[in-house]
Amino acid sequence: MRIGFEIHEQLDTERKLYCNCPTDYRDVPPNTNVCPVCTGMPGSKPAPPNRKAIDAAVEIALMLDCEVNIDEPIHIQRKHYDYPDLPSGYQRTSLPIAVDGEMGGIRIREVHIEEDPGKYDPAGGKVDFNRSGIPLVEIITEPDLTSPEEARNFLRSIIRTLQYTGKVNPAPSTLRADTNISLEGGKRVEIKNINSVKGAYRAIKYEVMRQKRKKEVKRETRAYMESQMITVPMRDKEVAEDYRYIPDPDLLPIMIERAKVKEIREKMYESPHLRKQRIIESYGIEPSVAEVLVGEREFVDLFEKVAEEVDPEFASHWFKDVLRKVLNYMDIKPSEISFSSDQLVKLMKMIENDEITPEQGELVLREMAETPADPEELVEKLGLEEISREELNSAVQKTLTKNEEAVEDFKNGKGEALNFLAGQVMSATEGRADPREVMEILKDQIKE
Repeated sequence: MRIGFEIHEQLDTERKLYCNCPTDYRDVPPNTNVCPVCTGMPGSKPAPPNRKAIDAAVEIALMLDCEVNIDEPIHIQRKHYDYPDLPSGYQRTSLPIAVDGEMGGIRIREVHIEEDPGKYDPAGGKVDFNRSGIPLVEIITEPDLTSPEEARNFLRSIIRTLQYTGKVNPAPSTLRADTNISLEGGKRVEIKNINSVKGAYRAIKYEVMRQKRKKEVKRETRAYMESQMITVPMRDKEVAEDYRYIPDPDLLPIMIERAKVKEIREKMYESPHLRKQRIIESYGIEPSVAEVLVGEREFVDLFEKVAEEVDPEFASHWFKDVLRKVLNYMDIKPSEISFSSDQLVKLMKMIENDEITPEQGELVLREMAETPADPEELVEKLGLEEISREELNSAVQKTLTKNEEAVEDFKNGKGEALNFLAGQVMSATEGRADPREVMEILKDQIKE
């Protein structure tokens, strides 16, 4: 099995690639962010390519360890095909701006920039051209992937890498992928209309099953129907000659200068796969924990600030198990965290120094995520001050007296009864007790 991808992602720019129309196409009525250039009107002339888009594509190429084509003309070509969302009858796409990259053992053949087409609704026969002309980066891999699972993991990695740059559209569902699949001795089939990692996995799984059942596989382009999780024929597979590529006569070639590449390289973020390896080596962190930490750039940025003042092993597991859980539960992205790294350091030191329990620390974190404040003030606000030994013993004794049946169950070997009793004590002490200490006291008092 051989699988390759053509991945397209919108670049985060304020204006389109060849005109000054804004790119906030989701926030305005259909066909309002348009002009003669991005709607392909006869006689309209494109502006020079958006420099910010070119710089973003160069940074992405460097993240993928590609060789940027420096100091040589990169022509913008017209790729001709007839489709309702392409009013000019062609799509402008560059020759490669970078080649010969690699990520996770998968070779990156080329990186291009191109313009997004409009959005066509086949059911209603309507086209919205607000999206037409938005800058895209196109990443083409070699067919190095050998299973649906490997393809899924690769897509996740490349999406994370694109997000690390901060140069792609942060809105959901902006990435689109085409995948090429061939089984040993068979012809190559292209699948289009994939816009999620899950969709790519399901499309490849279905297509592999379909090709295995066929006596003869036809070289063709197929569409992925997400609602049915199947692929259906679209057209015979095109070859390069079918697109009738020609250099766009209205646009000068792009020239990427060595000094510009050096400037971008010095300012860009460390790529996630390299960062993962570095924090494993620098902090002695388990690979599975490091994988979670580097999931989002802002998340691992915060970890590295905290790890300067808190034991890295404790901090890494707390980030993975507690902070990640709280952020997910509260639907907060790491980029949206409002408390400071100093506040988080103080909270984690309180846990390290046994001033509060880890469970109390999680309660404080939840409050801190909503209303950033000094952790000590939040401990007082939540009534989590340290409980006295006398008060704890009293709560345990009252719990045992009220729950004699559970006590007998524990004596008879039912371990879950002890968890029930501990929960009752924690409730009675309003979460101020240490659950581990509660368990030990319960065991001792039951024995007595």
